[in-house]
Amino acid sequence: MTRQGWSTLRIALALYPFGAGAAGVNVFLASLILSWIGGPVASTGWSIMLGCVVGGPATWYFARHIRHLMDVADNTEAT
Repeated sequence: MTRQGWSTLRIALALYPFGAGAAGVNVFLASLILSWIGGPVASTGWSIMLGCVVGGPATWYFARHIRHLMDVADNTEAT
């Protein structure tokens, strides 16, 4: 049986801007929470940069999950 639809890489590339943006927001909010105990607040630039770094693996794992769900859906329809 051949796989239908997008590959994991294509899904990850399409979703990366959203994953990196979400990770950047989470990095900034985490730095705000850590500032309550004396930590520094991350600047916008640092938040964006760390979001791009953390967003890559997070988006890849999410794309693998979506691809798995697509495969499960394809197999369920066949039976």
